Amino acid sequence: MALVEGKVAIVTGGTRGIGFTIAREFLKNGAKVALAGSREETVNEALAKLAEEGLADNVMGIAPKLTDPESVKEAFDAVVARFGRIDVLCNNAGISSRTPLVDYTLDEFEKVMDLNVNAVFVCTQAAVRIMIEQGEGGAVINTSSMVGKHGQPSGSAYPTSKFAVNGLTLSLARELAPHRIRVNAVAPGVTHTDMVDALPDSVIKPLIASIPLGRMGEPEDIANAYLFLASDMADYISGAVLPVDGLSRP
Repeated sequence: MALVEGKVAIVTGGTRGIGFTIAREFLKNGAKVALAGSREETVNEALAKLAEEGLADNVMGIAPKLTDPESVKEAFDAVVARFGRIDVLCNNAGISSRTPLVDYTLDEFEKVMDLNVNAVFVCTQAAVRIMIEQGEGGAVINTSSMVGKHGQPSGSAYPTSKFAVNGLTLSLARELAPHRIRVNAVAPGVTHTDMVDALPDSVIKPLIASIPLGRMGEPEDIANAYLFLASDMADYISGAVLPVDGLSRP
């Protein structure tokens, strides 16, 4: 069963990790995908990987500055020109931080908030304008985090940004419901990505030991939640922040 057959989706942060897996799984499930990255070089590398897997027919690459409304509008208009419409926006791009409070600079704090919150606002606004004009509803899915509910011991900008994403998700779900545009979020726990692979065993093993299901998440676990929330199976779900964390809690 192709869960998103015929839908057109944009995936930000789509060149690696969870975002790349979301894009790949959407393609496998019948969607047309615009994969967004920060640089054309990394976008082209991701497109080449998808081509190696036989998934080149229904995908395009874009590289807008996600915090610049004009750059985003131009890129999203290009998606409409190529695929005819936009049905799903996956706001997955983001950065993390582990800096202790006493060492934080305002510039570092603002950098995290800019990409993790402002870009979600800018991209959602651009996509929703197109969805409203289409008049057939749509779905916006944001990447939150388990720390958006529980916080974390350092790097306070990251959980702060995810608290903000949750608030934006809940508010826009109410605002956009009359347009049949559903807004949800996925809150991953510890997930097996390049960033996690770089951590020492002394950090990873205690994290895994704290997860009742006995393992860290895989990118496919997160992508499956995106697939569900983008599909017609979730047609009556909006304003949800779905934890995909193996029941991991601090």
